[in-house]
Amino acid sequence: MIRILGLDVSKSSVSACLLTEKPEVPRQFYYECPFNCFSANAQGIKQLLELKPDIAIMEPTGVNYSKIWGTHLARSGVEVRLVGHKELKNYRANQLALPDKDDDADALALACYYFDYHPDQRRFLQIRDREIVRIRELVLRLAHLNRVQSPIVNRARQDLAWQFPEVALVKSRRGESGDVPLLWGWLAGIRKSTRYDRLYKKTVGLGITDTVREHAKRICDLQREEHVIEAELRELLTDSRFDHYRTVFKQFGFGDRLSAVIISQIYPIEGFLDASGKPEVRILKGRNSKKPTKRHLSLRRFQKALGEAPSMEQSGDKKKTKVVGGSDLCRKSLWQWVYTRIEPKRSRLKNDIGKTLGEQLDTEKAAGRPVKLVRNRVAAKATRFLFRELVKFCPVDAIANPSDDKLLE
Repeated sequence: MIRILGLDVSKSSVSACLLTEKPEVPRQFYYECPFNCFSANAQGIKQLLELKPDIAIMEPTGVNYSKIWGTHLARSGVEVRLVGHKELKNYRANQLALPDKDDDADALALACYYFDYHPDQRRFLQIRDREIVRIRELVLRLAHLNRVQSPIVNRARQDLAWQFPEVALVKSRRGESGDVPLLWGWLAGIRKSTRYDRLYKKTVGLGITDTVREHAKRICDLQREEHVIEAELRELLTDSRFDHYRTVFKQFGFGDRLSAVIISQIYPIEGFLDASGKPEVRILKGRNSKKPTKRHLSLRRFQKALGEAPSMEQSGDKKKTKVVGGSDLCRKSLWQWVYTRIEPKRSRLKNDIGKTLGEQLDTEKAAGRPVKLVRNRVAAKATRFLFRELVKFCPVDAIANPSDDKLLE
């Protein structure tokens, strides 16, 4: 008899529901079930493991809250599966008709979800191995450091505008060896610069305050931490499993950061394909045309994982398309890639990918379309190219090479 544990994770505790079979009337069972609540401490972990579950079902509640529970369960030999927030919400409300959302209702819904959908692996989020989890953690840490660093840099530059205006807009970058940026290092007293010494002697500014120097020290500390994380990311990306991914990424001019972001979302590419290792394409009747229409389901799932799958919303006579779901960080990173590697003609990729995407961007901008919309459309098209190339470069034994040109329409 299999023991399924539904876990709803909070900041410092979990609500747990252990089932050996799905209740006939989940709504009634909700009022009778002996739910457990365990705190995030040694005693709570011990009590959770004493339930001896075979499989635990959780939501991906960030890497901070759920990590401790998932790690201890995995170390004890318990299989951990993840269910998306949107999928669980619809399942709980529409199929189980449970009361208003609370932790116990979510725990029960998670356990029931397994019994209804366990044969279909696509109903569960992709389970990543240790290296992929680590890559994702590092990518999120870099994004966090960037968010922390930006307001400090902005504040320092605003102060420098009246304290030392000659350098207020200088773009100072970290060296390849990991040295902190020269400007911030000089302001913090960490690095020497005769150029900045000379400029400061002749400045029209009112003099550098201790506040700006403290800001510079914080920026240097954050830059050092970034350098350490980037070095670990580069090491992780040298794994032989990522060889063909890196080969494809070079065609797109992706740097280490963007490569890591994308790999953390789509590895392995086989997870988006059908059982035979081919892109899943179905012929379905069009909702409006009523004619047979190809649906590229694998491509759609791939784009959604990268945050580039638009969805149609219609209410009465109003229709609009917007992107929902997927990785916000990946969507932002791809947008920045378009902005820096496709839009500027001097930096544009010197291959067919850069030419095709660049021509589309130039044409749409010349037609007067909003620049933000144009960049988003180009990023979405780039993900279609990326899917094609990743499938093409995968091992022949695992995946057939798609030949359907309409994949790129």
